[in-house]
Amino acid sequence: MALSARARIPVEVHASDPLSFAGATGQLRRQPEIELVEEMAGRAGTVAILLVDALDEATLSRLRRLTRTEGTRVVLVANALREADLLQVVECGVRAVVWRREATEDRLLQAVRAAARGDGDLPSDLIARLIAQVGSMQRGAERLPGTPASGLVRREVDVLRLVADGLSTEEVAAKLAYSERTVKNVMHGLTTRLHLRNRAHAVAYALREGYI
Repeated sequence: MALSARARIPVEVHASDPLSFAGATGQLRRQPEIELVEEMAGRAGTVAILLVDALDEATLSRLRRLTRTEGTRVVLVANALREADLLQVVECGVRAVVWRREATEDRLLQAVRAAARGDGDLPSDLIARLIAQVGSMQRGAERLPGTPASGLVRREVDVLRLVADGLSTEEVAAKLAYSERTVKNVMHGLTTRLHLRNRAHAVAYALREGYI
């Protein structure tokens, strides 16, 4: 639903350091169409701005919690994103990405507006990289009969990424908030579908095809 002309967008700011928090809130406070709210306020239609230096596992977990559990629309402000992070960010439900070097008052407002409408707002260079990565995944999937058209599904990539980091089934389940049975079913499903011998073979396949 489109926002009315008088609607104010509730925005919460998440930052790892007080300086970044002060800078972002200072810019947004000057915008009359934005209403700054406390973290975890639970307001319907809230846009969460998350400022990060690097996209590590803790940040990904926070993104998943914001978009899936709290139902907010996320704007990610980051220094950079690695190739391996791109699909994870999109799959987490991030609506907009802003590079820190471009995070002016007008740019942040543009991203918040897009997220509030349910639209996407990605930097042009990120879009090009994402298209290239998806194309590579699709070409890899075409070489393997029986693979879904989109390649590995999201939760398969999530599980394999953690398996590649050496985590046990129990640890993977805890990281992703899955049951151990679910993790085992994911691994069994992808190894059977792709005719892979074991976990190590599955990780090798995912690395070779550019999924992780």
